[in-house]
Amino acid sequence: MFLFGRGTWSETRRIGDLLRTETTGGMLLLVAALIGIGWANSPWSAAYRSLSTLHLGGLTLSEWSADGLLAIFFFVAGLELKREFVAGDLRDPRRAALPVVAAAGGMIVPAVIYVLINLNSGALAGWATPTATDIAFALAVLAVIGTHLPAALRTFLLTLAVVDDLLAIIIIAIFYTSSLHALPLLLALIPLALFGLLVQRGVRRWWLLLPLAAATWVLVHESGVHATVAGVLLAFTVPVRRFGLAEHFEHRFRPLSAGFAVPVFAFFAAGVSVAAAGGLGASLRDSVTIGVIAGLVVGKTVGVTGATWLVQRFTRARLDPGLSWWDVFGVALLGGIGFTVSLLIGELAFGYGTVRDGNAKIGVLLGSVLAALLAAIVLRVRNQHYRELVAEESVDSDHDGIPDVYQR
Repeated sequence: MFLFGRGTWSETRRIGDLLRTETTGGMLLLVAALIGIGWANSPWSAAYRSLSTLHLGGLTLSEWSADGLLAIFFFVAGLELKREFVAGDLRDPRRAALPVVAAAGGMIVPAVIYVLINLNSGALAGWATPTATDIAFALAVLAVIGTHLPAALRTFLLTLAVVDDLLAIIIIAIFYTSSLHALPLLLALIPLALFGLLVQRGVRRWWLLLPLAAATWVLVHESGVHATVAGVLLAFTVPVRRFGLAEHFEHRFRPLSAGFAVPVFAFFAAGVSVAAAGGLGASLRDSVTIGVIAGLVVGKTVGVTGATWLVQRFTRARLDPGLSWWDVFGVALLGGIGFTVSLLIGELAFGYGTVRDGNAKIGVLLGSVLAALLAAIVLRVRNQHYRELVAEESVDSDHDGIPDVYQR
């Protein structure tokens, strides 16, 4: 068995379509984040803070973006994860092992690096901040610079990021739940079960499903568990069949997630005031900022690459002959684009608007940009290599006219 070996053509085509969607979402996310940063550091920063803290229905707009809109993001991520492991190429345990192990390595090493840097800082609560990978941002970068990279690498990054998000939501539920109220959590099982029963029977009527989904979200939120967990739980109840509800929901909600939910969250979460954090120089000397940057750039790269090497070292799997470890290294660097979920964890760890939250956000922003730039350099070189292979290689008629290099 080869690591990043040839996948099915249907999966390759689906990943290509998904990359085009996420490219647009990633660009919107970046624009929204830049607007938030610019506004928060402008002469009109007071208006930005007032907007962020504006109460609506018991929550501020910033809290609605984190607790409400991100539930849509995790619902789509949950659908994607279930599809991959139930109907995708990763239903084969041998294929699934690599992204799962790589995701685990890509979370453990950044956390260890952060903890080592912050042992004596009193800021250990932020240990999970550099452990997440942003799906939209990372795939957008890959879509722009990696047009000729083998589809298997793109599938690997997507699956890695989705598994990463699932592990992140587990971390949030376990380690960032300050107080747990059992009754609302138990009551949440009722609308969740009804939602699952309806979707299992193929019901698509929004006026039946939406109130049950909203009730599940409200009860999970009231239990003290972060409300985004509700999105993942709801997604896992949806059956995965060809032209079924999972595909229907993903088609409907992915544009909403990528085009609205995540950019709005980025607008509020990324708007850190550098002056309030003590200035850029002071922030860059802070152990929280250093720990987050080192975790994202160094930890993710070492964790993902190292875990991949361990899989091939202790199993019969070998790296596909058409790939090199530079390809793995470049994709691992992309895993260091933490952004959305990292910003969320930073807020949960230190509290929205605190100095340490500001330093964590600066670390996430700088670390994500640095990881993206380094990945762009490595993968652009590799992309040129594969471009030359495509130009030289004849079209393989056995693969529906698709050059063989795309199938690796």
